[in-house]
Amino acid sequence: MPRGAGPAADKEGVRVKPSRPGVLVLLLVAFAAGTWIVLQGVYSDLPAVPWTAIPTVALLALGEAYSGWMTRARIQRRPGTTPVEPLAVARLAALAKASAYVGAIFAGVFAGFVLHVVPLIDREAPRRDFFLAGGSLVACVALVCAALYLEHSCRVPKKPEDEPRP
Repeated sequence: MPRGAGPAADKEGVRVKPSRPGVLVLLLVAFAAGTWIVLQGVYSDLPAVPWTAIPTVALLALGEAYSGWMTRARIQRRPGTTPVEPLAVARLAALAKASAYVGAIFAGVFAGFVLHVVPLIDREAPRRDFFLAGGSLVACVALVCAALYLEHSCRVPKKPEDEPRP
């Protein structure tokens, strides 16, 4: 059977559907609740929340946002840009989709940490975890936003004949 053939394929090959924000929010909420429940029993046995997640995820978000901006410019063939290879766009779209889901999951984990340590914020270690988990949560949300932008930037523009007439 040739590549791309099968039940998921059509005349143009396999189509990837865009990420659904509702599913991403559901993942975030589910992982936040799950993390909060687990932390009720094991928080005191865990090491401190690492600070390294914040710059790492923030740089990933920045890179994906920049990739989205450049990809969009190249797909629209703006002056000074070179056309982009279709396979490269497909790979960027897959990266964006994976980043959106993983970012939502980790945002949920960090949100669970934040929810757990808020009542304990008057102590030194939970206060530190609150700020580190909160910063990581913000970075993860930025990654999800950048991934959705990159995914949107990878869309093929409609042809003039495909647009509905007024």
